Amino acid sequence: MNANPKINLLEQKRAEGQLGGGEDRIQRQHDAGRNTARERINLLLDPGTFREVDAFIEHRATNFGMDKQKFLGDSVVTGWGTIDGRLVYVYSQDFTVFGGSVGRVHAQKILKIMEMAMKTGAPIIGLNDSGGARIQEGVDALSGFADIFLQNTLASGVIPQISVIMGPCAGGAVYSPALTDFTIMVRNTSYMFITGPNVVKQVLNEDVSFDELGGADVHASESGVCHLVGEDETEALLLVRELLSYLPQNNMEDSPYQPTTDDPLRADEQLNTFIPNDATKPYDMKELIEIIVDDGHFFEVHENYAANIIVGYARLGGQAVGIVANQPMVLAGVLDINASEKAARFVRTCDAFNIPIITFVDVPGYLPGKDQEHAGIIRSGAKLLYAYCEATVPKLTVTTRKSYGGAYCVMSSKHLRGDLNLAWPTAEIAVMGPEGAVEIINRRELAEADDPVAKKKELAEEYRATFANPYITASRGYIDDVIVPSETRARLINALQVFANKRDDNPPKKHGNIPL
Repeated sequence: MNANPKINLLEQKRAEGQLGGGEDRIQRQHDAGRNTARERINLLLDPGTFREVDAFIEHRATNFGMDKQKFLGDSVVTGWGTIDGRLVYVYSQDFTVFGGSVGRVHAQKILKIMEMAMKTGAPIIGLNDSGGARIQEGVDALSGFADIFLQNTLASGVIPQISVIMGPCAGGAVYSPALTDFTIMVRNTSYMFITGPNVVKQVLNEDVSFDELGGADVHASESGVCHLVGEDETEALLLVRELLSYLPQNNMEDSPYQPTTDDPLRADEQLNTFIPNDATKPYDMKELIEIIVDDGHFFEVHENYAANIIVGYARLGGQAVGIVANQPMVLAGVLDINASEKAARFVRTCDAFNIPIITFVDVPGYLPGKDQEHAGIIRSGAKLLYAYCEATVPKLTVTTRKSYGGAYCVMSSKHLRGDLNLAWPTAEIAVMGPEGAVEIINRRELAEADDPVAKKKELAEEYRATFANPYITASRGYIDDVIVPSETRARLINALQVFANKRDDNPPKKHGNIPL
């Protein structure tokens, strides 16, 4: 005991606040395989760096006996600390206090820490574990949610915002994570949905489990709401730390440089034979990316959603880059609705935070069919087009094989202010594939042929030899250079240095009107 009674009182209150909703509720949290709000913060931040604010605040509700149920700090822990020595702000909802529900004071704590993050230009990380709005506080709880949504929107593109879903996230609670840059979930213990299984049962008479309705795997593969999934809470928080290593503190800074021993001039001869001779045979674009980037490390985002396109972060010569690439292993790398929107979102995120974009192209076109057309492939495809057009960061493009039709235009072509557009000798750049082209150009000749199949094959080979190569495009200046594939790493690293200080400006306006 300290000799000063006032210090004793302070220490007593601090100890009380550390217990949240009490030891019994903490034990229930642990029994459910989940950490407490404070334990999560300690796992996330550098040891000993967390500084809490508003630890003594209490809710001011009086209805439904709430005046008799008060907990120091209410149902969220807020403050700041460091990750790899860099300042971050964090709020962690405490499920042991009123189920982590959001009341007026809870929201005010989050808003205060978000405003601090904006003023000092540092990322904000939300550890979400909440039952939603605090019903006992009525519209005050709803107003708190709405205020958070506004602050999320104002912070968008200014500071990185990361949401980690570490328990239930229902109703209005899902919209704040949806407004942030990245959402990370924990397999088997976190859920997101507008209406829970009970409401679905009442309204639609459908039996659905929490996992089936809004589990991590559903949102990572079906809805695209979730960017990354951790097997447990520790892995999810480690994913936050790794993700932040590629992001700047704010939109006025560059991503942190990480020195590497990987030779910037390293040439991998296996790339020279990487593309199959058979134009219809797939290859793994992820393997190609890993060969080129520093230390073979590629941090993929949205891995299980719209897998026909790949997005993620890596480093080249120590510099963080965002990578967008068609994946021939899935739907031949074709662009569809989900792939277009996934890539558009990623491109805009990179552009907002000054991260150069490298695009690897092997795309046969857009996915045809009534379902895609009726669901709005035109609008979704335009989103990706818009994102690339709008982006002013360095944009480097490497065409490895197919690049046909409108998809050629969209995939960071020279016409969309591409800074350096390279092609491998295996590139096929044309209005459409040879088979489709000869069916239109040589329709009469095919109809009169004794053996239409053989004739089509012959004409397609002639078309491929004449048009489906990079040299016509290069002769127009739309491809800056055709390179030996093994030179790709060195050329990209050189280009990042050359275009590091590039300046592109968009016309003055309130904001553009992206085709949402």
